[in-house]
Amino acid sequence: MLFSPQQILPSALYPLLHQGLKTLFPEALWELPADPSRRQVALTFDDGPHPQHTPALLQVLQEFQVPATFFVLGERVQRWPHLARQIRQQGHGIGLHGWQHHSFTQLSRSELHNSLRRSQAALVAACGGIPEEYRAVRPPNGLFWPQTLVDLRRWGFFPVMWSVVPEDWLEPPVALVVERVLAQVRPGSLIVLHDGAQGGSQVAKVTRHLIPALREEGFDFVSLPDPGNLPSCGKD
Repeated sequence: MLFSPQQILPSALYPLLHQGLKTLFPEALWELPADPSRRQVALTFDDGPHPQHTPALLQVLQEFQVPATFFVLGERVQRWPHLARQIRQQGHGIGLHGWQHHSFTQLSRSELHNSLRRSQAALVAACGGIPEEYRAVRPPNGLFWPQTLVDLRRWGFFPVMWSVVPEDWLEPPVALVVERVLAQVRPGSLIVLHDGAQGGSQVAKVTRHLIPALREEGFDFVSLPDPGNLPSCGKD
């Protein structure tokens, strides 16, 4: 298991936590594949879509021509399918965050499997394509059992975690969120922000400040790798 939504850690501890967890749980993607020639990072957003926060965020990403990946909740996709379509139409990636924001540790294996399949179906209905296009999964609150990662891979999903956690869901000042990202970021980082009910009210402003700050540090923004191009543990 990782962190709880209420927990507050000193910013300097997150890179150490990330390194240890990456070693313990290699079944998940914790950072981008190494590319010595580029300083790459990926922006990811959890908990949406949200009818106010997500459109404002998409506008910022479009202005800066930056790709991102949205880990969405299936229930919210079903409620606001046009937002999921807008995310996809703008060329961003879409992953799964469960049907509702329930920690995977609180669900039985069958409940988890159903939550993810139901979310895939909602995305297919909203955006088109086939369920297998929506294979990337990020556990809500970062919580999982070791067996959870094994199950996800066997079911054909690909768990995606994080490298940089500025705790924006607690809504600290925008400048502090940006400062925390800059303190934790390194080449290959997966940055996690939130466009849902918690943290989403300032996510567009955070992103508007963060993108130029990271570019000044020499970072390029890239999409997450296609799970189909990463090692697989097979399917049941």
